Amino acid sequence: MDAYDAGSAARRGPREEPQPVPPADAPLPSDVSPAAPPPPEPEPRTGVAALSLRYQIGAALALAVVAITVCVHVGMVFLHVAPPNTVTKKHGKAIDDWIYPEFEQNWKLFAPNPLQQNIAVQVRAQVDTAGGGTRTTGWYDLSAQDGRAIDGNLLPSHTQQNELRRAWDFFVATHDAENQPMGLRGALSETYLRHIVQLRLDRANAAGAGGVVERVQVRSRTTNVPPPKWSEEQISGKATYRVLPWWSIPDGETAGAAR
Repeated sequence: MDAYDAGSAARRGPREEPQPVPPADAPLPSDVSPAAPPPPEPEPRTGVAALSLRYQIGAALALAVVAITVCVHVGMVFLHVAPPNTVTKKHGKAIDDWIYPEFEQNWKLFAPNPLQQNIAVQVRAQVDTAGGGTRTTGWYDLSAQDGRAIDGNLLPSHTQQNELRRAWDFFVATHDAENQPMGLRGALSETYLRHIVQLRLDRANAAGAGGVVERVQVRSRTTNVPPPKWSEEQISGKATYRVLPWWSIPDGETAGAAR
């Protein structure tokens, strides 16, 4: 039996040992590539993009109608509250039909109405010359001087922009049509305006060598702002003047003493 068993074992060869089973989370051999992940699913469309082409066109048309209506309404309200102009004069009934009664407004865009005139303040002086005579200067356009100083100036001063204009507005608001002061503020506005024009005349050396400014006279020159070329509105281009009486310079303020 031993000889038989030995011969039988020799014919079968050496016994093979069982291979261990690798764990489930063991890494794969380098020569084996992992399976490619599945492609991501496309995100679902939302909003208008989820609609069909026919409904997308309908939505676009509806938005366009709403936008046009809003623009027309804003324009009508603007024209309703704006000061009278060429458009409101020509299409006033259509504007009122749109506004009343649902969208009636009880306010105005500008209060008071914006200026539609150019107002220039000018001054001249009566000078006692060094030779004992008297002469009257020409008109100095002080507003034009301020305009030239502002033109091209990126940082114009407050004086250049507002001093003369506010002084004239102050005078007009405190005087009647006959240039008579109304109350104490009227006298104050005269003094304020006179001091300003005195300083301007002194800077321009209006008195000349040895001369003394004895009196000054102020006037305003008003012209209408021309309408645009497409407007049919007719406006007079003639200038109107408001001439104030001569003001005597008090003692101690002549020859630049108003500084």
